[in-house]
Amino acid sequence: MKVNFKIHSNLLNMTINLVTGGTGFLGSNLIEHLINKNQKVICLDNNITGNIKNLRKWKNDKRLEIIEHDIVDPIFINADRIWHLACPASPKIYKLNPIKTAKTSFLGTLNMLELAEKLKIKIFHASTSEIYGNPREHPQKESYWGYVNPIGIRACYNESKRISETLCFDFKRMFNTNIRIARIFNTYGPKMDQNDGRVISNFIVQALKSKPLKVYGNGNQTRSFCYVKDLIIGINKLMESNYYAPINFGNPEELTINQIAQMIRDMINPELEVLYEPLPLENDEPERRMPDIKLAKKILDWKPTISIKDGLSKTINWFRKNIDFE
Repeated sequence: MKVNFKIHSNLLNMTINLVTGGTGFLGSNLIEHLINKNQKVICLDNNITGNIKNLRKWKNDKRLEIIEHDIVDPIFINADRIWHLACPASPKIYKLNPIKTAKTSFLGTLNMLELAEKLKIKIFHASTSEIYGNPREHPQKESYWGYVNPIGIRACYNESKRISETLCFDFKRMFNTNIRIARIFNTYGPKMDQNDGRVISNFIVQALKSKPLKVYGNGNQTRSFCYVKDLIIGINKLMESNYYAPINFGNPEELTINQIAQMIRDMINPELEVLYEPLPLENDEPERRMPDIKLAKKILDWKPTISIKDGLSKTINWFRKNIDFE
């Protein structure tokens, strides 16, 4: 499929960014950042897991073009750089159709790499902390190869993201494709889908609806949570750099699920109950997850600046205005 755009005369000298998965949580926040920098954006999304409402602010803005397209199918679009973020990232969502998830990640990445190679442009690939699996190294640094169950319930996402990194490096080795790879740890903030099953959005929605906060297992599992604005600043620094090897982006503050539940409950309604439910029988969830970000600090002079308390406050305020209470 070939798509050609008539670029408005006022936009001729702008950088043209192709953003896959642009109506999703990370994609829409990235697009906001790029438009605020007065750059042109072409958003590519099939809107199965994304939400077009995330981009309604720029509905009539000539700097944004939206194409509904499934990146499993090849497409040709002229652009100056590619931001490849398309793939469901929530376990609740990607486990619904694991074959489709694997195809989206593998074929979508292949199609975008081939496009980058044809156009001879830079491509950013959104990888994930999930490539480390249930890690035996803590915190996780980029040199760690991971501990992944290749036949587990999360493997459709974990393994397809691992092979996507392989593809990036094979294109780099064979064609010298200008790649950038970000291993993104748990991120939260405005424009999260209230039904995607991620722990922070789950707790916030439950609390705002005056429902008990549900914790699966004993709640001692740990994660690190990075506010989305910090992440977007970091990946932009990566895109502008000359560094092409994988690099971690996340908050190196390790918190238990219990701590997060307590914080959100106290910020919304301290009277709410916390309910503990058993983990699913088929569970492949990592016990601990925290990034080593020494490389990001050294190479990009990047680290998170927004505290978990401030980030949660901003996120809760956004959900108050956008949540569906029905």
